[in-house]
Amino acid sequence: MKRTTILWITALLLGWLFDFLFWQHPLGFNFFLYVLLCLGGGFLVLNLNGLRPARKSLLLLIPILLFACIPFIRQEPLSLFLSFVLTLALMGLLVVSCLGGRWPSYSLTDYIAQSFKLVGSMLARPLIFLSETRQPAPADATGAAAGASAGANTLSHPGRKRFWAILRGLLIALPVLAVFAALLSSADLVFAQRLHDFASLFRLQNLPQNLFRLFYILIAAYALAGVFLHAAQKSTDGQLRNGKPLVPRFLGFTEAAVVLVAVVALFALFVVIQFQYFFGAGANIGLQGFTYSEYARRGFGELVAVAFCSLLLFLGLSAVVKRQNNAQRWGFSGLGIAMLLLVGVILVSAFQRLLLYEAAYGFSRLRMYTHIFMIWLGIFLAVVVVLDLLRRERLFPLAALLACLAFALTLALVNVDGSIVRQNVARAPQGKGLDVPYLASLSPDAVPALASAFESPALPGLTRDAVGAVLVCRQHAVSKSAGGWRSFTLSGWWAGQAMARLQSRLERYQVTLDQDVVKILTPGHVYYECP
Repeated sequence: MKRTTILWITALLLGWLFDFLFWQHPLGFNFFLYVLLCLGGGFLVLNLNGLRPARKSLLLLIPILLFACIPFIRQEPLSLFLSFVLTLALMGLLVVSCLGGRWPSYSLTDYIAQSFKLVGSMLARPLIFLSETRQPAPADATGAAAGASAGANTLSHPGRKRFWAILRGLLIALPVLAVFAALLSSADLVFAQRLHDFASLFRLQNLPQNLFRLFYILIAAYALAGVFLHAAQKSTDGQLRNGKPLVPRFLGFTEAAVVLVAVVALFALFVVIQFQYFFGAGANIGLQGFTYSEYARRGFGELVAVAFCSLLLFLGLSAVVKRQNNAQRWGFSGLGIAMLLLVGVILVSAFQRLLLYEAAYGFSRLRMYTHIFMIWLGIFLAVVVVLDLLRRERLFPLAALLACLAFALTLALVNVDGSIVRQNVARAPQGKGLDVPYLASLSPDAVPALASAFESPALPGLTRDAVGAVLVCRQHAVSKSAGGWRSFTLSGWWAGQAMARLQSRLERYQVTLDQDVVKILTPGHVYYECP
């Protein structure tokens, strides 16, 4: 009974902490703290039930804590989103393989099946558990049952007396607390404000909001109880499919070979044209009336899509094609590898197009995302080729998971917004424009790079003025924002330190408000508009 009580208390406490940490507070330190609390609560429940996680499952704690830290360090949107999603996904993987520890051997069908089982446990397992705990224990004899009944009656009477004693104590304590609270409120204005804020929670106009918050706290506690119960009861990995496909292989080798040959022929033709035109010498030769920058602008996104879809095609065919002998197996692998090698050349073409596009139009988040994505997609293609040659197709899902983790981690490490600032500021002295409103719209991750560029003695005066205008725009935006320890981020703190260091130099910029549009006049008498 004590273990059951601790389970529900832990779930309810974590549900309340979810509301306390995240209600009207963006992601920051609160996310890392809540992940730690959830992990601690889960391991506490397992330990009290005499259960120990498998060693391989504990390895998942490293990436979980790593990605849980990212909202505390970065505020760039995609890094935040991926860190949130991947942290939850890795925690789910920890739950479903907690006692078994066989997650590195999961096939795609295992991932799908385990995900559905976890969702089912979150929906139904707490109710099943409650029904099981409420069932009376079988009595050995009538006398034993009577003795148990008498014992229950004996215990229930003191329980009722204790309840009424607690209630009488609360009634006596209320007026005493009221007197002391009034005196302490008169002695300290901050305490009075906090007490007023607490009392406002019980006002009638806040009733709908408080009921809604109570509702989702209970929902969160119920779901967390289902997660803990799944980890304790259903995470032994005893029912893995052991490589069995989700659906039987139904496509013949001949049909698959025709598809792969046609795709390989098309890709080979495209690569020949690329070598003839795109990989040729000369930076500004025309191609049917297009400059290289125009040619690049029309192509790199489509080529990345082609590479990604080709990878999905190969993985899909690998799962459904029947290969009845070694000749068919090697034939399918050869055609697939030929296609993926050509896709690698297409990725190189897309990468060069992107470089030309960035040289002509500057860097943006989407271009940086694509830049990093193409690198890891190419690495994943190479890994797929090696695994196919080694007949280790079962490891495709693990390789895909690791590639996703590497992509998200790279985004956080390179500091996308800071890199955009450095690249675009470096282009500006070469006669390229500096998009002040766009740079000002970036997250606080960009501020240290902006401050470093502003302080650089090698930066031309007009470019320095533009960078200063970006900083003043950010200063105006930050002055209107509010935060607290729950949403604290190192990125915001670093940005605040940089802005404080440059405060005296930024006072030379004039800020005006024209019909809700903030305009900045630089010392060089150039106007910029803030986003």
